[in-house]
Amino acid sequence: MAKYRKLGRTSDQRKALLRNQVTALLYHGKIVTTEAKAKEVRKIAEGLIAMAAKEKDNFEMVTVKAKVAIKDKDGKRVKEVVDGKKVSLYDEVEKEIKKDLPSRLHARRKMAKVLYPVKDVPLAKAGRKRGTKQIDLTGKLFDEYGPKYAGRNGGYTRIIKIGPRKGDAAMEVVLELV
Repeated sequence: MAKYRKLGRTSDQRKALLRNQVTALLYHGKIVTTEAKAKEVRKIAEGLIAMAAKEKDNFEMVTVKAKVAIKDKDGKRVKEVVDGKKVSLYDEVEKEIKKDLPSRLHARRKMAKVLYPVKDVPLAKAGRKRGTKQIDLTGKLFDEYGPKYAGRNGGYTRIIKIGPRKGDAAMEVVLELV
């Protein structure tokens, strides 16, 4: 018996499709797809969530010193002339950051290998390009899904059948996080 469904695609197409659907599932919380694809996506997504739940508290808080540009009331950098050149002024600030321990860092890199980068684009016409921001899905897995599913032994997703698709009569399902 095969270990996975081929979904009528070559391996590179199949891997891209599954990565895309896993990314969409973890970003949106649910997706509509065919039953066969949902069962394959479920395997990958549950593995990632289990990894996040296991490594959710595996970090240490570290205090670091950072240089931050001094800004005026308009939000522009304050500049000073030194040796005929304009140079920005900086202030040293201490910040608390999370530092991943080695096993959590390894888990983060394994997740990044599966998940595509996600960009959040604002709906308003004005400032769409400027307001675009990168979403940290691995951070979302550790900070949101890890604690949520910590006391649960698997079964993080649910498949609900919604009936056959009109075009080819393939069984459509909703795959969602519990």
